Amino acid sequence: MKGHFVVLEGVDGAGTTTQARLLHEALVREDVPVHLTAEPSDGPVGMVIRQALSGRLVVKGMSGLRPPRWPTMALLFAADRMDHLESEILPNLADGITVLSDRYVYSSLIYQTETSGDFDNLPWVENVNRLAPRPDLTIVLDVGAAEASRRRRHRREVEQIYDDGELQERLAQRYRELPARYAGDRIELVDGNGEPQEVHRVCLELVRGLRGTQ
Repeated sequence: MKGHFVVLEGVDGAGTTTQARLLHEALVREDVPVHLTAEPSDGPVGMVIRQALSGRLVVKGMSGLRPPRWPTMALLFAADRMDHLESEILPNLADGITVLSDRYVYSSLIYQTETSGDFDNLPWVENVNRLAPRPDLTIVLDVGAAEASRRRRHRREVEQIYDDGELQERLAQRYRELPARYAGDRIELVDGNGEPQEVHRVCLELVRGLRGTQ
């Protein structure tokens, strides 16, 4: 029996990593075969992306060194996603294992399109990701840009190329639009501003509903 594919999405600092981990721990306790993963992946392309996000990978432009532009990032994410699917996600699903992923295709559709400067570029980003199957359930953690920024500062992580406050505010709004934009996909918007365990209870109910259990 094919496993279920569940994805956590949201702006940087929304709590996707925390909630993915809590879901994994809960499903393990319930004896559900489950595999936890994330994008960018730990594969070779994913490692390149992580260096680009942290500013360690730059390209030589006409005005000097700069981060890769949005089309390059979109193609890198798409390549990493296909490798991630072939090597990790699809084999687990085929074995009947539930796969939890901290980010997936919607991150590309929103981040790369919004950073392109023109949201009319969305069809191009959708096209390069057209072979990526949609999840059975996507949980979008709705957290405002200011709160997400506060959380990132609290974690004291290295600043990344997408951490600009105005950009994160636009990204948060794009995430809120996902359920209407992709009405044929199962996308659930969850308030991510509460305590982690409160948010977790809502997310776990959604996953249990997908599995047909209460």
